[in-house]
Amino acid sequence: MRLLRSTDLALRVLMRLAVTEGTTPTTREVAAAMEVPYTHAAKVVAELQHLGLLDARRGRGGGLALTGEGRTASVGTVVRAFEGDGDVVDCEGSAPCPLHSGCRLRGALRRAQEAFYASLDPLTVTDMVAAPTGPLLLGITRR
Repeated sequence: MRLLRSTDLALRVLMRLAVTEGTTPTTREVAAAMEVPYTHAAKVVAELQHLGLLDARRGRGGGLALTGEGRTASVGTVVRAFEGDGDVVDCEGSAPCPLHSGCRLRGALRRAQEAFYASLDPLTVTDMVAAPTGPLLLGITRR
């Protein structure tokens, strides 16, 4: 299974904010530090704000800050929010699979997808930045 770019970026934004307590980087600064386009970072930040995982303030003294909910958010929940509820494979797309009515693969892939999410559910954003990751992340983000 491959994560969407936006899912990967969302997790990295949350991790970065979790290790930069006391500072409020802007979306532009986060995008530059992660070497991603500003517009892509802005969309991800907007979705994270909508989910209640971070606060984004404009203007002087503004910036991004992780909320309490953001610190304790389940990684599985974040990944589900960005990946959506779709199946791993599209059996009903523009060229529907002829095995659709009797296929056992779709169910097996769905169970594997749920097992993947379930393995991420106990992990929180705070857990992701525990040593040695947090200190390494701080070293990378200081430019």
